Amino acid sequence: MAAFDLPLDELERYRPPREEPGDFDRFWQATLEEARSFPLNPVFTPVQTPLVTLEVRDVTFAGFGGQPIKGWLVLPARRLGPLPCVVEFVGYGGGRGYPWDWLLYACAGYAHLVMDTRGQGGTWRHGDTPDPGGRGDPHHPGFLTQGVLDPAHAYYRRLITDAVRAVEAARAHPAVEPGRVAVAGISQGGGLALAVAALVPDVRALLADVPFLCHHRRAVQITDAVPYVEVARYCRAHRERVEQVFQTLSYFDGVNFAPRATAPALFSVGLHDQTCPPSTVYAAYNHYGGEARMQVWPFAGHEGGESAQAGARLAFLSGILGPPPA
Repeated sequence: MAAFDLPLDELERYRPPREEPGDFDRFWQATLEEARSFPLNPVFTPVQTPLVTLEVRDVTFAGFGGQPIKGWLVLPARRLGPLPCVVEFVGYGGGRGYPWDWLLYACAGYAHLVMDTRGQGGTWRHGDTPDPGGRGDPHHPGFLTQGVLDPAHAYYRRLITDAVRAVEAARAHPAVEPGRVAVAGISQGGGLALAVAALVPDVRALLADVPFLCHHRRAVQITDAVPYVEVARYCRAHRERVEQVFQTLSYFDGVNFAPRATAPALFSVGLHDQTCPPSTVYAAYNHYGGEARMQVWPFAGHEGGESAQAGARLAFLSGILGPPPA
């Protein structure tokens, strides 16, 4: 697929006005206070696997509404003390899958908590966490328009809250050094990581690859790829509610989270990416509140840099978190 968005020199300057609701901070403060009124109750159950150099824990903790959220904690079997930790979030449609799907960070010496994604995991990697929080309002198949007429009932309010609580769960495990936690993800996972970096200001690093959930209005205007097309199709059926839809989505937009995040950050973008168009990624990046670097993959689509980007992430983490105990 050929490049279709702005030229790179314009992308590097692209900093659109933010459509931010006036109660954005109050909304998220109240949301997290409500979530924290429920005990976190993190449970880490040992799991036997064929991974002889790694240890695995089946994770359960209380997310939005106190509802149980699953995950994996993958640890190096040999460790001399608490480890820096990467908390990772999964791309759209996927779930936590199997523990051996998540080897990179633990093999590099980090603790690695992977959060399952409520209600997802039926498209490409299986999940184990239901989503009991929705009201059942009419929506386009998918997740972007679930509860989209009211931010209090929107799907991504629940999911972003789960992601914040995942960091808290990781910090509760004795193998994790609480002060050296990074958040990471690809696509939807990158968008969630960006939101968490804003809502948990003491995370040490952000890794946001080809992030989804950024600059929704422009994304819907310039791509008809899934998932953003869900919004366009919903608006086609609900013509009189277009502005209401985008008002709700603004509470979950990475462009509005970005100025509130200050952890050192590594972003990546594929200039041929029609799923998360480059200008939407740069819109968040150029509003970012801390030191950030963009890794550009000129001929990549939504796959981004794949294994090459994984190497860049490890190099970046080493520079920020330092090495695990030797």
